[in-house]
Amino acid sequence: MKPAPFAYAKAKSLDHAIELLGRPDGEARLLAGGQSLMATLNMRLSAPKLLIDLNGVSGLDGIALKNSALEIGALTRHVQAEHSDLVAKHAPLIYLALPHIGHAAIRNRGTLGGSIAFADPAAELPACLLAMAGEIDIAGPTGKRTVQADDFFKGLFETALGPQDVLTAIRIPAATAQTRVGFAEFARRHGDYAMVGLAASARADGKGLTDIRLAYFGVGATPLRAKKAEAALAGGDIDAAVAALAQDLDPSDDVQSTGATKKHLAGVLLRRVAKQLAEPRS
Repeated sequence: MKPAPFAYAKAKSLDHAIELLGRPDGEARLLAGGQSLMATLNMRLSAPKLLIDLNGVSGLDGIALKNSALEIGALTRHVQAEHSDLVAKHAPLIYLALPHIGHAAIRNRGTLGGSIAFADPAAELPACLLAMAGEIDIAGPTGKRTVQADDFFKGLFETALGPQDVLTAIRIPAATAQTRVGFAEFARRHGDYAMVGLAASARADGKGLTDIRLAYFGVGATPLRAKKAEAALAGGDIDAAVAALAQDLDPSDDVQSTGATKKHLAGVLLRRVAKQLAEPRS
């Protein structure tokens, strides 16, 4: 299929992009990497009247360590983050997840900000951001604001972004010697969206793990924290943590598998990721 007709505008600045988003009919979309948007356009799942290209806007890419946090610009390509020493050292969970995102051609164009803003519930990066207690920087017509990852994902493909908002960067607390991370997913083929996935972080305190955050993807309308399982795992009981998933998760049947299968796989992933969390960072 081909997309419905649309107008095209290349944003000259962040303010210009916000201005263009304010068109009266409210039917404008932002183009960053386009790896999700172009598919929805071609299938006519999305039919904006105006496509606003952000790729010429300066200051929306780059990776930098600032005030004990790693800041990644929205237009940073997956491949740039995948090969970044800063990401490997200071955001190891993202580093683990990036090779699972699509295929090389997808990662060459796809952007981190686009993945977060699109908020596909089966995508890796939204869950990673949630697991790391990250932040999202947003610019809009009333100024700039920062939203916590726990408050950003609202529903199926719904986020805290307003109709004239632009996601400008994500920020993650920089990993320390006590940081532990784990990542695993089940996909029918490498690079496909996951049937079930788990991104996790914790802090080693000498006796065990604290501040455990288990963020599942592919099991609901948004990435989901498994808070009862987190509490059980903090107590050192992996069997209890797996059992607690029955209260944390209620996945529906879909074209990938049944909800019961997803719940079983969630427990398998938790056992695998728990072993990763127990290991010191190399």
